[in-house]
Amino acid sequence: GGPGLTHGPRMPHQGAPMGPPGSPYMGSPAVRPGLAPAGMEPARKRAAPPPGQSQAQSQGQPVPTAPARSRSAKRRKMADKILPQRIRELVPESQAYMDLLAFERKLDQTIMRKRVDIQEALKRPMKQKRKLRLYISNTFNPAKPDAEDSDGSIASWELRVEGKLLDDPSKQKRKFSSFFKSLVIELDKDLYGPDNHLVEWHRTPTTQETDGFQVKRPGDLSVRCTLLLMLDYQPPQFKLDPRLARLLGLHTQSRSAIVQALWQYVKTNRLQDSHDKEYINGDKYFQQIFDCPRLKFSEIPQRLTALLLPPDPIVINHVISVDPSDQKKTACYDIDVEVEEPLKGQMSSFLLSTANQQEISALDSKIHETIESINQLKIQRDFMLSFSRDPKGYVQDLLRSQSRDLKVMTDVAGNPEEERRAEFYHQPWSQEAVSRYFYCKGRGREEGEETVGPFGQTPHTLPLDSPHSIFPRPKKQFGRRHV
Repeated sequence: GGPGLTHGPRMPHQGAPMGPPGSPYMGSPAVRPGLAPAGMEPARKRAAPPPGQSQAQSQGQPVPTAPARSRSAKRRKMADKILPQRIRELVPESQAYMDLLAFERKLDQTIMRKRVDIQEALKRPMKQKRKLRLYISNTFNPAKPDAEDSDGSIASWELRVEGKLLDDPSKQKRKFSSFFKSLVIELDKDLYGPDNHLVEWHRTPTTQETDGFQVKRPGDLSVRCTLLLMLDYQPPQFKLDPRLARLLGLHTQSRSAIVQALWQYVKTNRLQDSHDKEYINGDKYFQQIFDCPRLKFSEIPQRLTALLLPPDPIVINHVISVDPSDQKKTACYDIDVEVEEPLKGQMSSFLLSTANQQEISALDSKIHETIESINQLKIQRDFMLSFSRDPKGYVQDLLRSQSRDLKVMTDVAGNPEEERRAEFYHQPWSQEAVSRYFYCKGRGREEGEETVGPFGQTPHTLPLDSPHSIFPRPKKQFGRRHV
């Protein structure tokens, strides 16, 4: 190449559309009247792929799938945001942009790492302990002899069980029944008989949540009752066997917490077999509980099943008083419950939020366009610089490069050994090539653009106003010399 020539990606060509021999060139027949349509030698032709088959498929090359193209486009976009080293050397101020790019990459990595941490945190139960205040009250309705309906003529009492969370900051209040799996009220069997002394409520998949429970029964005597409330643990919790509870220091816990505590006990007391890590060598307490001197880790969940019992219900003894002086008394009890962490909703919203994605994509597109424009200006600068150093050599190299590109675009292999000999240009096709050349030359002059092409093929050059042209558009057209 000539002095100052910078080798880089070849410039794309834009010009008249190419076609098979005998087809119209540049929108109209490019043949002088009286000349037969020219044909290409069979040896210089290359078979076209069947309809619907791409050139890559016809050549046996693998065609990338849609996900592969998407990943490739993403990598290309990331690379397109980086300024080439030569541009950074020409413009020292561009280092500030590269620093911002590095900071953006670091910020993206930090956000992605935090998103992964949040996703992992959401997989684990996120609970906090709160106080649920339980209110138990009752009212008494004495009999009214002059009442018209049967309900008013019989004395009755009504028991109400309600509750709410203390210091609940959430705007959406949970229903009272949502904290329980079941509620059983056991009345005095001597007063209401064996078939009518139990009032039960059990949660079902179709249960409608309520703010409280009320029970109404006829009677004019004070009644002793027992309330059995079973909390709805999420995840489910179990009561440990007394021996295992003493060993681990737990009373009621979830299965995962029990297994974790058991593993901690094994590690603390070094019960894991030193040769076969899959086995646990039990101490005397371990052997008493699991009834074996040695067991596998994989057997622990199965053996734990027999040692886990349903949790104890909350038991409250209450007296339903029919004394008028006790009508306004309300019994209060505080129960420890676990509720969802308030941050869990915010964390989920953060993961699902796409509010800024469109703005980020638009800014990325602007950056890519700006970098592409800078690269194009760099190509033009390199051309002008190389042309100023060695005009003749650079133009010769440029023409040779475009000639090679033209052969690739027209799918013509050619024979360099034949083309370098003078006899090659004395063949019959050269006369027609000259005719076509002058025909296109004359019509190009009429349309205001110049086209140049070798060997009877449709000329392909870059229009002066092409966005890919490296030549500046002339401000004034001078007369051309006719050949």
